Amino acid sequence: MQRILSLFLPFLGLVLALLPHSVMAQNKNEALRKLQMAEFAIAHLYVDTVNEQRLVEEAIIRMLSQLDPHSSYSNPEETRELNEPLQGNFEGIGVQFQLIEDTLLVIQPVSGGPSERVGILAGDRITAVDDTLIAGVKMSTEEIMRRLRGPKGSRVELTVVRRGLSEPLRFPVVRDKIPIHSLDAAHLLAPGIGYIRISRFAQSTPDEFSAALKELKAQGLRDLVLDLQGNGGGYLNAAIELANQFLPQRALLVYTMGRASRRHDFLARGGGAFQEGRLVVLVDEFSASASEILSGAIQDHDRGVIIGRRTFGKGLVQRPIDLPDGSMIRLTVSRYYTPAGRCIQKPYDNQAPGDEMLNRYHSDLVNRLNRGELIHADSIRFADSLKVQTLRLGRTVYGGGGIMPDYFVPLDTARYTTYHRRCAAQGIFNQTVAAYIEHHRAELQRRYKQFADFSRKFQVGEELLADFRQRADKAGIAFDSVEYQRSEPLMTLQLKALLARDLWDMNEYYAVINASNASVQQALKILTDGFYEQLLEKQGNVLAP
Repeated sequence: MQRILSLFLPFLGLVLALLPHSVMAQNKNEALRKLQMAEFAIAHLYVDTVNEQRLVEEAIIRMLSQLDPHSSYSNPEETRELNEPLQGNFEGIGVQFQLIEDTLLVIQPVSGGPSERVGILAGDRITAVDDTLIAGVKMSTEEIMRRLRGPKGSRVELTVVRRGLSEPLRFPVVRDKIPIHSLDAAHLLAPGIGYIRISRFAQSTPDEFSAALKELKAQGLRDLVLDLQGNGGGYLNAAIELANQFLPQRALLVYTMGRASRRHDFLARGGGAFQEGRLVVLVDEFSASASEILSGAIQDHDRGVIIGRRTFGKGLVQRPIDLPDGSMIRLTVSRYYTPAGRCIQKPYDNQAPGDEMLNRYHSDLVNRLNRGELIHADSIRFADSLKVQTLRLGRTVYGGGGIMPDYFVPLDTARYTTYHRRCAAQGIFNQTVAAYIEHHRAELQRRYKQFADFSRKFQVGEELLADFRQRADKAGIAFDSVEYQRSEPLMTLQLKALLARDLWDMNEYYAVINASNASVQQALKILTDGFYEQLLEKQGNVLAP
C-alpha cells in the first residue's frame, strides 16, 4: 500500500493544493478515501497477485478518459518520445534512412553529425549495429531506431556496405545530440514573395524562423507566405514568439481561462522583424493548437490573410504533471481564446462514455468531408451568434471552434485515387525513389549541379514509373489504368519532389511539391493580383472571395 501511495499521492496532493479549500476537504474526505480503500482492498484481499503499478496506470487512464479528448497519461518511455520532437533534439548517430528490402539505406547523413564526421555517405547500407545483424532479419523500424539511438557520448560500431567496394566497412560512431528542425522550408516563391513552412512549434522554432526570415530578406523578400498546413501545434511559447514577429507592442495575442484558472493574457513585446510586409497564412483541417493561436491572432488583428480550410479546433490547454517514475499526466486546465474572444476549441460531448466521446471527436474531420465542408464553401453554415468582429477593420469572422479562413481553398480530390492512396500507404513512393537514387546518385549529381537546374530540367521518365508500377504489383496493389491516368501527374510530381529531398533537403522537396498545392498557388495569386487588399477590406461573410 505504501509503495502505491508513494506514486499516486504526490500527484493528488498537487491537484488538491490547486483547489478551493471547501472542494479540497470534500474530495479528501470522500473521493480520495474511496479510491484509497478500493486500491487497498484489491492489493491485499484479491484472490490472485496483482500488478499494483499497472492498476494505478489503468485507473489514471480511465479517469482522464472521462474528462475531455486531450487529457492523457503517458508512461516514462512514451513521455521521453513525446518530448523529443518539441525539445528540438534527440541523441543518436545522425542519419536519415529508408528501409529497402530489409536493409537500412542511408538517404543523407545529418550535416555535421556523428555519422558524417566518421565518413558515412549517402547511399551506404548499414547491415549491422555492434555485433547485431539488422539486414535481412525482418527487424522492425522501431527496433532498429532503438539500437541506433543512445545517450550522448556512447559508442556504437556500424557495419556498412558501400556500392563499388567488395568488403564491408566498419565505422565507430560516438552518439551525439542530433537537431530536429521544425522549419521545413524557406525560399522565394517569386521575386519579393517569401515562403516559410513550419511543421510544428518547438523550442527551436523562433530562432529557426528568425534566421530564415533574415536570409530571405537578404534575397529581396517583401511579402511572406507562412505555411502552417498540417501543423498540429506544439509549444505555446513558440507560437507567442512567432506572433510577436508580426504584431505591435501590447497587442493581445491569445488568452487562456478555465474553471480553476484565472484569465491570463499573452501580449506582444513589439519589435518583431516582420511588422510591415503583406502576410498570408496557410492552414487546413490538420492545423491545430499553436497553429490556431498564431493564425487567430493574425486574423483578429487584421494583420494578414488566412487561406485554406477551417482548422482542427484544438483549444484546450494541458498542464504537464510529472509523476515520480518519469511518467506524465497532461491535464486540461483551461481553454485558448483568440484576441477577439473566439474559443478555439471545437465542441465535444464529455457526457458520453470515454471511448464514445473520443470516437465522436476524432470522426469530426470525416463528418466535415461527408457534409461537403472541405470541398464547397457554401456547405459551411454558421449561426449568427458565432459572428465576431475583427479588432482593427471590423470584418466578420466566426467562432464555434477552429479558425475559418478569409479565403476558402477546397480540398483537391480529383487526382487522389484508391490506387494512389494504397501506393502511398505501403511506401511505394519512398521505395522507388530510394532504389533509383542508389543507382543514379552520381549521374544526377553530375548532371544537376544546382537545384534550379534539376527543378527546371528533370523529368520523371518511364524507367522510374515502370519500377514504381512493378513495386506496386509486388506489394499486391491491383493496377487500375483509369485511376493511374488520373493520378499520374500527381505521382510524377511526388516522385520528383522525393528525389529533390534525397539529393538536397526538405526545402527543395517543398519547392517542387508546392506546384500542386492549391493553397500555395492561391496565395501567390492573391499577392500578385491585388486581391490581398480587397480581402482585408471585406465586410460580412468571409468564407469565399
